[in-house]
Amino acid sequence: MPAAHPPPIPAVLAKLGPLHQHDTGRLRAHLQRVPDPRSRRGRWYPLVRLLLICACAVVSGARTVTEITEWGQRATTTVLEQLGIRRHLPGRRRAPSHATLTRLLAVLDGDALDAAIGTYLAERDHINAGGTRFAPRLAIAVDGKALSGSAHRQQRHRHLLSAVTHAPVVTLAQREVGAKTNETAAFRPLLEPLDLAGAVVTFDALHSVKDQVRWLVQEKKAHYIAVIKGNQPTASVQVKALPWEQVPIAHTVSGTGHGRRESRSVKTMAIAVNLGGIAFPEARLVLRIHRRRQESGKRQTRETVYAVTSLDTHQASPAELGGYVRGHWGIENSSHHVRDVVFAEDASTVHTGSAPRAMAALRNLAIGRLRLLGADNIAKTTRAIRDEPEHAVWIWGITDSPLLPGT
Repeated sequence: MPAAHPPPIPAVLAKLGPLHQHDTGRLRAHLQRVPDPRSRRGRWYPLVRLLLICACAVVSGARTVTEITEWGQRATTTVLEQLGIRRHLPGRRRAPSHATLTRLLAVLDGDALDAAIGTYLAERDHINAGGTRFAPRLAIAVDGKALSGSAHRQQRHRHLLSAVTHAPVVTLAQREVGAKTNETAAFRPLLEPLDLAGAVVTFDALHSVKDQVRWLVQEKKAHYIAVIKGNQPTASVQVKALPWEQVPIAHTVSGTGHGRRESRSVKTMAIAVNLGGIAFPEARLVLRIHRRRQESGKRQTRETVYAVTSLDTHQASPAELGGYVRGHWGIENSSHHVRDVVFAEDASTVHTGSAPRAMAALRNLAIGRLRLLGADNIAKTTRAIRDEPEHAVWIWGITDSPLLPGT
């Protein structure tokens, strides 16, 4: 009887890879830094093996703990062996139960898990598959997201603050905050562990706080682009009062997509520090971004946004400055929207312990890994991986099987 041929590799997966030569086992090494919160008594599955199963299931599109459990049950004996699942007494390898995974995710150390995942994704040389590279000057957006479905009885929904690279979109750090108004208190602890020297940090008006901006520039040696609104009243009045009508447009860009047409124009003005500057620390340039949006069947909308930056005219062109601002707004579509649409994060009712944050961290891990591998459509890619558990094992560098893409 002729040997069975392996199933054809879906086109969406064939474009991914190749793996970096040092990538095999790298995720496992990082996950080993997460402390095991369980009692030693009765512990059958090592923590890193359970986390690898979760990572494989989520990159296959699993949205809930139930779907993670089902992925493990579908996995072949070979896949379970590659993941390090040892044999039970009857001699069979058995995936963990729903109860095992639920209890684990509820008691995990969220800070440690996010730190391990962020460090793994931050290693810039560990994958560069689809020709995607970090920009010469790394750009990082700080933005928050509510986990709407995590509210339960008298318990409010969870809120997470993240540091996400502009391109490719990769979450480097994440912290849980009590509510949206507490995001500013988590800003410095979020960015403290990151190497920000020479990077550009973008954030909205909520985080345009003078002490935090000074800390970024003076201690972290980073640059910033800060949106200026009413929470900085003096600076807001100053930047709006500048003679913008006398300043020519330095950069324009337009595009169409998703049933709408958008155009953006950028004006820049240097700040005369020797004449007193403006009431915002380390500011070197002021930006005026004017946006026009025309959706099909609707009236045109216009919006003008003002921002300040520590970059000067020699360090960034108007086109680059406009790209940084647009890149910050793009995080909503490239990260938060994907988590909600592909992984149904807002619909998730997980609320016990650290489980909501742990699931969000696993989604960040899957999205970041696929982006770094060159995936441009996360939904299609996860569907292609879902049908063959062996593909998920390859994605994480657990195996370098020649039957899989990119090897």
